[in-house]
Amino acid sequence: MFDNLRARPLAFFHTLPMPCPYLPGKTERRLIADISSRRGQLAHDALAKAGFRRTQHLTYRPACPGCNACHPVRVRCADFRWSRTFRKLLKRNADLTARPVQSIATREQYRLFQAYQQGRHGDGEMAMMDFADYAEMVERSPIETYLIEYRDAAQELVAIMLVDEQEDGLSAVYSYFDTADATRGFGTYMVLDLIERTKARGRNYVYLGYWIPDCRKMAYKTKYRPYELLTPEGWIEASPEG
Repeated sequence: MFDNLRARPLAFFHTLPMPCPYLPGKTERRLIADISSRRGQLAHDALAKAGFRRTQHLTYRPACPGCNACHPVRVRCADFRWSRTFRKLLKRNADLTARPVQSIATREQYRLFQAYQQGRHGDGEMAMMDFADYAEMVERSPIETYLIEYRDAAQELVAIMLVDEQEDGLSAVYSYFDTADATRGFGTYMVLDLIERTKARGRNYVYLGYWIPDCRKMAYKTKYRPYELLTPEGWIEASPEG
């Protein structure tokens, strides 16, 4: 899986052990590399296929002692199954307009980001991010990255997704939205929109990061089918029960 990287070696490091934010009593540790160099940029796509994720100028994957609960997951777009629920959600949000914009932080975005963090993750580290932290998250990327802004009929900003371009698809790096109306299902809607955008580009996959079977927060990642999980034997389609 790493054959394409041998000609362009990167320096990998382990982070210090920390409490896992997803599974109580577990320890989190990551294998990371700086991809801000030209060498790192060229390696990014191969690393993404090997289960790595990007945050700012770093690529990482879990390397937790005694635990392999995190499973890289991606949606296969060509034969994506549009459920009745998904189609209803599209109709419910028919008033939205989506516009890809440069990954440049704005105060309007940050206000929505803050409200989302307080509404959904008030006890998390991201809830403490100031505007400079937010700008670092959005703007510091050595690869092709952009934001998709979603606005309602009144042109109010209601949802945003940070997206990485990959040779075989698109990666949903991070998303946030107005949590006031749960019936809107903005989080699901943005993934559905990204699947359609991926298909329109003639690419195969939407990468959704890591799925942890025992973590309720991650459950949504396996409702988009067919989806594939990365195993020691490579990417395989998960069973409907998986």
